[in-house]
Amino acid sequence: MKNEFKRFNMEKLGLLTIILELLGATGLLIGIEFNLMLTISSLGLGLLMLCGLVVRIKLKDSTWISLPALFFMILNLFIFFESIK
Repeated sequence: MKNEFKRFNMEKLGLLTIILELLGATGLLIGIEFNLMLTISSLGLGLLMLCGLVVRIKLKDSTWISLPALFFMILNLFIFFESIK
């Protein structure tokens, strides 16, 4: 991951991204019992993946390389919209 963040010219955001991903994943697990935590975590991870997708598009990465960010963005936004119903 360090090499990817260097390629993105975002070395300083690497640690923050890792922390946000871990918090989001923990929030999804806690969200199994507490719906508010599920809603907040899924929205946060969805937005984080959207940012990742935008960076990949700006760097003109291939669709195949950008696919995981797109998939996880859609998945987290689906969880978000299901949790607010």
